[in-house]
Amino acid sequence: MTQRENPEITIYTDGAARGNPGPGGYGVVMMSGPHRKELSQGYKLTTNNRMELMAAVVGLETLKVGPCKVTIYTDSKYVADSVEKRWVYNWVKTNFKGKKNSELWKRFLEVSARHHVKFVWVKGHASIPENERCDELAVAASFLPNLPQDTGYQIDN
Repeated sequence: MTQRENPEITIYTDGAARGNPGPGGYGVVMMSGPHRKELSQGYKLTTNNRMELMAAVVGLETLKVGPCKVTIYTDSKYVADSVEKRWVYNWVKTNFKGKKNSELWKRFLEVSARHHVKFVWVKGHASIPENERCDELAVAASFLPNLPQDTGYQIDN
């Protein structure tokens, strides 16, 4: 990607957990102009919401230039509404008291502050190619051998 002012990035994300909690994973598809990148990772024990949020965090952390105009498409109401309805910014005021996934939300807030981020909710399993690909990546990652621990899940729950 060339260094240009405010590049536009499209990120599709999805998370999966088998058992919730159970083995899980996330999938990310990032696009900018002719560039496309896919990311995924699985964990031994996690939740669907953690993987949905982790996908968005990892996608943003992957960006090497900025500030970027980032549109994140997710089928997670939990993630999209928490940001677009500004709930997460109120949670900061209470130091995330009583909120799960606080370490991931703090990572999100730190990395999203470097960019202009907008979330768009999309219906899952609605034949949106990039969303379907993220689901494939997330599910496949949850089946990989020797999955690492999701240490944040252990701390948070």
